[in-house]
Amino acid sequence: MIKMDQYVEHIQKHAVRFINAADLEPLIKDASHAQYVLLGEASHGTSEFYTTRAEITKKLIEEHGFSFVAVEGDWPACFEVNRYIKGHTPEYTNAEAVLHSFNRWPAWMWANEEVAHLVDWLRAFNENQKTADKLVGFYGLDVYSLWESMEAIIHYLEKTKSPDVEKAKQVFECFEPFHRQAEQYGISAAFYGESCIQEIMGLLQTIHQNKHSYGGDLESALNMQVNALVASNAEAYYHAMVTNGNESWNIRDRHMVEALDYIGHYYGKEAKGIIWEHNTHIGDARATDMANDGTVNVGQLTREKYGQENVYAIGFGTHHGNVIAAQKWGDAAEVMTVPKAEKESWEDLVHQAGPYNKYILFTEENQHVFRDTLGHRAIGVVYHPEREQLGNYVPSRLSERYNAFIHIEKTKALSPFTF
Repeated sequence: MIKMDQYVEHIQKHAVRFINAADLEPLIKDASHAQYVLLGEASHGTSEFYTTRAEITKKLIEEHGFSFVAVEGDWPACFEVNRYIKGHTPEYTNAEAVLHSFNRWPAWMWANEEVAHLVDWLRAFNENQKTADKLVGFYGLDVYSLWESMEAIIHYLEKTKSPDVEKAKQVFECFEPFHRQAEQYGISAAFYGESCIQEIMGLLQTIHQNKHSYGGDLESALNMQVNALVASNAEAYYHAMVTNGNESWNIRDRHMVEALDYIGHYYGKEAKGIIWEHNTHIGDARATDMANDGTVNVGQLTREKYGQENVYAIGFGTHHGNVIAAQKWGDAAEVMTVPKAEKESWEDLVHQAGPYNKYILFTEENQHVFRDTLGHRAIGVVYHPEREQLGNYVPSRLSERYNAFIHIEKTKALSPFTF
């Protein structure tokens, strides 16, 4: 293992200082050759992670022909954003209005000023396109929206007077006794054998068989298929959630890759996508201690599915600052202090190499230098800064986990909308 002071020297040699988006051009050019660019974040509540990803996203779309953005968000709410940026939502007057579609906790992840600026840009970009096939899309990859996805399916089937609507209503009725409480459903399914698996699988099969009949609306077949996929995989996720945390994680990340595949097929073979998710999802699990627990993630699965050369993962980190998070699940969000990085963590060493923003491209020349296992900070929607050293650092081989790493020296909290 390399000595700590040698790490600092290597970082100084290979890192590139940046001040604005223009300085990231070499990184963006390097990433642009991939089919999928995975943009991470070390927290769900840091403004600079969002704004930097947004600038990279704009460049990839405008200059390198990327077709869509897919995020760690619910499909139904993201699909409303997708409709908005494509000019199909007279009911929304502005980006903030459509982002209020994100009303499930933690809404701040997507209903915030930083995302609103990107949504405005995407809508303006689409307005300048001459043909529909050039319109950029915005989609959600997550698995949590079981009830919302079921409602979306029923609403569409009713609107189109489809004979499949009765089957969809029967599935919805199966879930109704649990009052939208996922944990109640999970306990009932896991311990009492009261599950809706047969009903949901039957609906998924029906929608798949009849997908060509779902026409007339924007991307109707895609919308129906992914909502049905969400409902099916959410059932499995909540079932596993109360008995096997690792398996529920795997179900969720496999679902995200499956949903991504649906979107990719919709846009065609030449399509290229940009994925926004936490570092713990986009950084290859095999380069962390996740592999010891038998867990996989989007970074690993996409590399395996599409080929290492077709996936470009960019991790993010910070040395200190502020963040939006909550003290426990379901609590109100608050601004919290992110303490200085733990000694001998990746963030600490990058800081020691110079207290400024920088990025590192991992190449054949330098990969071996950053291959040792060191702690890499990860902050979730629930965060306790005072206990950070006990569980907020993921042992990581940085150059195997990512293709590039962006360090923001001092960060500030995200700017969420109030509801």
